[in-house]
Amino acid sequence: MPKAEIAWKRVTEDGEKLQVYAQHVGREYHFFQRAKRFDVWQRVKEPPLEDWLELLDAVVRLVNRRRYQPDDEKRLRAQIIEKFPEADI
Repeated sequence: MPKAEIAWKRVTEDGEKLQVYAQHVGREYHFFQRAKRFDVWQRVKEPPLEDWLELLDAVVRLVNRRRYQPDDEKRLRAQIIEKFPEADI
């Protein structure tokens, strides 16, 4: 069973650094973020496309390492297209 959390860092348009992670729960992903190490993780209800693409990139790499199944990647791509029809994936 693969690890249920995938984490990364990103910078907002305002220049603020954020730590972000996505938790895999069933067939859904829950996104959380915080600004600093000891801040409380805040759930993000509507994560931006940038976070979804970071998650997709990580899942693709984990599929190549055989830690996720190719079906996981297909389901995630379908979720992204459903939420962001204008996205070019």
